[in-house]
Amino acid sequence: MPRLTHGRADRYAERVGCADKVGDDQREADRNRLGEDLVAFEETTEQQSGTSSSAHDRLPGTESAANGTVGPTGRPLPHFPVPEPLSAHGPARIIAMCNQKGGVGKTTSTINLGAALAEYGRKVLMVDFDPQGALSVGLGVRAHELDVTVYNLLVERGIDVHDVIQKTTVPNVDILPANIDLSAAEVQLVGEVAREQILARVLRPVLDDYDVILIDCQPSLGLLTVNALTAAHGVIIPLECEFFAMRGVALLVETIEKITDRLNPRLQVDGILATMYDGRTLHSREVVKSVVDHFGEQVFHTVISRTVKFPDATLAAEPITTYASTHSGADAYRQLARELIARGGAA
Repeated sequence: MPRLTHGRADRYAERVGCADKVGDDQREADRNRLGEDLVAFEETTEQQSGTSSSAHDRLPGTESAANGTVGPTGRPLPHFPVPEPLSAHGPARIIAMCNQKGGVGKTTSTINLGAALAEYGRKVLMVDFDPQGALSVGLGVRAHELDVTVYNLLVERGIDVHDVIQKTTVPNVDILPANIDLSAAEVQLVGEVAREQILARVLRPVLDDYDVILIDCQPSLGLLTVNALTAAHGVIIPLECEFFAMRGVALLVETIEKITDRLNPRLQVDGILATMYDGRTLHSREVVKSVVDHFGEQVFHTVISRTVKFPDATLAAEPITTYASTHSGADAYRQLARELIARGGAA
């Protein structure tokens, strides 16, 4: 898969308002223009179609889709077949779910992509690498009550990773939990030799036990995130379909390229995932179009729509694939799992 170049990242930054030369006045004008267009678009749509929001509850772009139907990214939507079952498991491919901006759907996507891959017979290990511990909570693990977590694996010697892994209620899904203790790891690891490679060493003993390892990164580009990217084979970038959420992508791309050049030559971008998408709004459509214009086929065809079912599922400590298995959100993550496998990003 082609790498994201600095030139493309710079042009992208200029387009979405990352470049320093774009002032606050210009960004405010852009927002006002998008808002005015949005109002006009929604009023016109309501008058012409007479449809309510319930008509958009299905997976965007696939309501009446046959193969080749144009999907929500503006490209023909390929057919992603149900993957064949595996005859054996391992070695795992490690994927970091990464974006330094918070609230873009990293944890939600980690949980639900992992659960969807597990439905297709893949053995999945999820690594909670965020001191907030949202991944652990979202899978029903009371990490604050545990004696050992991923933090202990990073900073202490003699701890067996198998003793830290927790089973979840989701078949074929295990987790390395985290809690607030992990926030101290960055300071404690600064003086360590090869500090960027500690997570890779932690995961090495379990690579043959799983097909996919998903790392839920914290919303920063600090040492923990560098560890995740150094351990990973690929990175998925969740991107909220919101104008200012796109501004940090250029910086993240630059960081990924530095990791590739200096620490992990095998690292590649598996894809950019549009999240919190609302096909009724011009804003969401403009954001997706801009991302596709600049990054092309590195953008997943699958998009994740905004729905209250995701926070409801989190509150229930379940993935949406079990909490609301027939909901469009569950179907979207199943499609993402099939697309990832079809791209070669998972076994």
